[in-house]
Amino acid sequence: MPILKVNKLTKAFGGLMAVSNVNLELNQGELVGLIGPNGAGKTTVFNLLTGIYVPTSGTITLFQDNNQTQLQCLKPYTICKAGVARTFQNIRLFKDLTVLDNVRIAMHKNLDYGLFASLFHTKAYSEEENQLIEKSLELLKILKLHHKKDELARNLPYGEQRHLEIVRALAANPSLLLLDEPAAGMNPAETANLTEMIGWIRKNFNLTILLIEHDMSLVMKICERIYVLDYGMVIAEGTPSEIKANKRVIEAYLGEEVNHA
Repeated sequence: MPILKVNKLTKAFGGLMAVSNVNLELNQGELVGLIGPNGAGKTTVFNLLTGIYVPTSGTITLFQDNNQTQLQCLKPYTICKAGVARTFQNIRLFKDLTVLDNVRIAMHKNLDYGLFASLFHTKAYSEEENQLIEKSLELLKILKLHHKKDELARNLPYGEQRHLEIVRALAANPSLLLLDEPAAGMNPAETANLTEMIGWIRKNFNLTILLIEHDMSLVMKICERIYVLDYGMVIAEGTPSEIKANKRVIEAYLGEEVNHA
């Protein structure tokens, strides 16, 4: 069953066509890669899917519980509430808050108490906040960051900051997780650990994942299908083995024609 359908998605910035007629489809539980050379439009697609940019044209449809939600004109916080969470290519943690508080913030969209309860610290407020802390600690423990809960996010090693950003995205309780270059800046050991983590998260959180990544070993190892962008257009789609052998993909990455003889 599809969870996301993107139809003829287009974004123009003045005279620059950043994304042109992109079609994507993700099925429930899939782990799909989105790759392409630098400047191909990958992060622009993520920004369109999450409401940071408004499409020039095209539709983005999220399917959940027999309901369809059109995302293309919604605000980012509404899209997050609908079940789409993301990480960023450049880490965007609240670096002067603790590890625990970074996760708690992401969970506040699920709280039911109102302004009165928060101002006067009613019983409902205390109960929900305590539950929120417990759930945050559970997530941190699952991803092995609970022992750093009281540290400022800025003091974490780079790899753990990357992990914390993923934890924060999971705290929003998404059904669709978008990971924008999660292995950027990591050494081989950190990348290997991240590869295992992404596969484990997909399975244990029952998530569908769309992944942008330049580390082809990671992409080819964990992705079931791959879309390839070049100059804002999808030039190929298929399994990792199909993408490796695709001449248009090779040309896009090498910047020269492949001998078709």
